[in-house]
Amino acid sequence: MFKQYAGAALITLATLATLATGPALAHGVAVAKHGGIVQMANDLSFELVARPEGVAIYIEDHGKPLAPTGMSGRLTILSGTQRSQAALEVVAGKLQAQGVKLTKGSRVVASLTTAQQQTITVRFVVQ
Repeated sequence: MFKQYAGAALITLATLATLATGPALAHGVAVAKHGGIVQMANDLSFELVARPEGVAIYIEDHGKPLAPTGMSGRLTILSGTQRSQAALEVVAGKLQAQGVKLTKGSRVVASLTTAQQQTITVRFVVQ
């Protein structure tokens, strides 16, 4: 009789142990260091930051700043039925788009091209 319950108890314990563990995060949770919104793509962290003069995107590789040397790109901003685009340029260790205004609920798509001609797409939703 003990063998009947031992098998069921073992399965129950294994299930509970599996449920008790959190999700496996290979690179940890990305933290906003500049007050923006962080998204991951291609094993890199991208932080979108709204500034009075426009928008900046900071890039990190495993928690270390990554200079976007040789990168270029374009932002597409969707706010309700309005759609706008802006070019991204490398400025002082970040990508920047001048004259861009973000509003709550805006969806932002950053299409980036690396110096090696690799394309990276990063999507953000402004909170």
